[in-house]
Amino acid sequence: MTDFSANLGFLWTDRSLPDAIRAAKAAGFQAVECHWPYDTPAGEVASALAETGLPMLGLNTRRGFPDKGDNGLAAIPDRRDEARAAIEEAVTYAAAINAAKVHVMAGFAAGEAPHAVFVDNLRHACALAEPHGIGILIEPLNRYDAPGYFLQTTDQARRIIEEVAAPNLALMFDCYHVQLTEGDLSHRLADLLPIIGHIQFASVPDRGAPDHGEIDFAHVFGVIADLGYNAPLGAEYKPGRPTEETLAWMATLR
Repeated sequence: MTDFSANLGFLWTDRSLPDAIRAAKAAGFQAVECHWPYDTPAGEVASALAETGLPMLGLNTRRGFPDKGDNGLAAIPDRRDEARAAIEEAVTYAAAINAAKVHVMAGFAAGEAPHAVFVDNLRHACALAEPHGIGILIEPLNRYDAPGYFLQTTDQARRIIEEVAAPNLALMFDCYHVQLTEGDLSHRLADLLPIIGHIQFASVPDRGAPDHGEIDFAHVFGVIADLGYNAPLGAEYKPGRPTEETLAWMATLR
């Protein structure tokens, strides 16, 4: 049986983060994850997690200033100090709520200098997170939703993970992004399994619930199970209507 994690960056966004955690528990999810929880005191989130018994699988570093076009900072050479501050904030918050992993967002950049600063910032993140038992994740984003994002493919991510060479650095494999950029999900999952730290999903091309679109998630989830991956899979989709009205897939795909 497949376990699922509710990504509260997209699901139950009409509620406070603690109440969204409670809603995920009531809906039958086995874990939760989020994007940017920083406006909610860590103690309130920790209390909701303790109340529900749900683990928090991960959170993201801040994007910077989204209203000015930022989507992460860690690969932008002239914003190293901001990137380090975002990493330290994320690790501190994750430790306070016992979150398993932090996704370090790269930002919009290209070239050798962004590569070098991203590697350097990831080494810093891994060293900072390691004493807390926290993993660091990096995630390629597709060219349609995030044109110009530094990290674009799983091959690029693998090279960076090998270069950083930290045991707590891994790949966030988002089926939605990988399908749009590379396709061939079954083979990519098998090939990348040793470096995968978390798997997310949504329908393609609309990023909705996984009950429609061009991906057969019954097949994909079967491949994941056959590979021996047994951590909860992250439901990071845009519901488009009240979240409870979109959850029929949980019964059919579990």
